[in-house]
Amino acid sequence: MKKLALSALLALTWGSAMAEDVLHIYNWNNALSADTAKRFEQSCKCRLVQDYYGDNEEMLAKLAAGAKGYDMVFPTAFAVSTLIKQGKTQPLNKAQLPNWKNLNSGYLRLNAPFDAGNKVAAPTVVSLTLLGYNETQLQKAGVLPQANSWALIFDPAVLAKIKGRVTVLDSQRELMSAALLYLGKDANSVQPADWKAAADVIRKAKPYWAAFNNQSYIKELTVGNIWVAHGYSNDLFQAQQDAQHAKRPFKLGYQPQKEGNILAVDNMVILKDAPRPDLAHRFINFMLDGKNAAEISNQIGATNPVKAAEAFFKPQIKANSVIMLEPAKGKYVALKDLDVKSRRDLNRLWSQIKIGR
Repeated sequence: MKKLALSALLALTWGSAMAEDVLHIYNWNNALSADTAKRFEQSCKCRLVQDYYGDNEEMLAKLAAGAKGYDMVFPTAFAVSTLIKQGKTQPLNKAQLPNWKNLNSGYLRLNAPFDAGNKVAAPTVVSLTLLGYNETQLQKAGVLPQANSWALIFDPAVLAKIKGRVTVLDSQRELMSAALLYLGKDANSVQPADWKAAADVIRKAKPYWAAFNNQSYIKELTVGNIWVAHGYSNDLFQAQQDAQHAKRPFKLGYQPQKEGNILAVDNMVILKDAPRPDLAHRFINFMLDGKNAAEISNQIGATNPVKAAEAFFKPQIKANSVIMLEPAKGKYVALKDLDVKSRRDLNRLWSQIKIGR
């Protein structure tokens, strides 16, 4: 009897483990705080498992290669369009998203060119791609006045004074777009002449950079190993906060560049073959709650499109002009999706740039 009872208990325990509710998401680095993730797990009585990527192209390539098991991804608006064209998304069931009403309609309009009718994507985090920097060291080097321009990472005359202390994103779209903006061109241009000009700017600047870096530039900026980082505004906010808390003997800052910046609206998208679309809908609805959305802004320094969130922002968030940006009042550009030929051509050009050709 004891053996039978033990067997039954083991079977029950095993069955419970096998039946565990798990939501698998493929997310940006540093996009979801541990506190928020834990609160979601408590609210849904499930487990949240995350894998991470540092660039839209990395995520798209992994899914195109056949990666399975993910319920959700968090593409920037232009990558939403790519996923839709590839048939990798499923429509949102708005009946399961009562908090949809909390979204700022302006961000839904920004998304509409990439997701007609806002059928598959729910905006969640808004950021700028800009420059973060060590004010103290740039002041000493005599280049702090250039911090409001892409010249800080592209002009050899400026870079010569901070050689080896600069990192740029390992992202073909972001870096090429920054170079195009620096040249006064359309950040979404696919003209061969414009791409050649941007590539030439990058090639001339590359010898002065320390690295292409998506993963550790927050830490490197925080500890003072690098003085300029091309990165995302929420990451640079985190670096600034970390340096302050660690009482570093320098001051970090970040700001938009006068030539213009990429504005990214990241989205929550449920994949077509998601094992648990029910949990994915619960996650989206959770993130569209004002308090939960505000927690993201308060902890990682990202603007979010949930209008109900602002009432819960901390004073330092409300006082931050980058976080509280007004898209209509700045030189902000959303990246557009590329057609197959343009994507292939850019991949080839990017490979040549990276290997030094």
